[in-house]
Amino acid sequence: MPSTLPPTDRPATRDQAKRRAHALREDAAARGVSLSLAAALERVAVELGYRDWNTASARLSNAPPVPLQVGDRVAGRYLKQPFEGRVLAVRELADGGAFEVTLHFDQPVDVVECESFSNFRQRVDATISADGVSWSRTSDGQPHLVVARR
Repeated sequence: MPSTLPPTDRPATRDQAKRRAHALREDAAARGVSLSLAAALERVAVELGYRDWNTASARLSNAPPVPLQVGDRVAGRYLKQPFEGRVLAVRELADGGAFEVTLHFDQPVDVVECESFSNFRQRVDATISADGVSWSRTSDGQPHLVVARR
């Protein structure tokens, strides 16, 4: 069964799934409905596409989530230009503190702001933080790359 949550809201670890269950309980309580933690965990498991909480718990990792994986469809901004594309490679750096990514854009992106000439890029390598933002900046302080799963 596929997940009913958008990819950006989908818990990737047991801890995140448990936090989601606690949030469900709080929402239910705010509506005056009693929901046990066990029932909330079962509901989260179903949202994630698992048969039950035991299966979800066994499948979910306690490792920190990786922002992108090979094959992911992504969108964002590269040198201030919007793009959509695909992840070709990911390499973890600094024990998950950063990631080196290779992206292939669906359409080449013109990375020059000057109107008198162009320079198109379709494949780029960048180092990003766990939240998908590069540490490299343009001269006006904007990140070179901001990327997220679609």
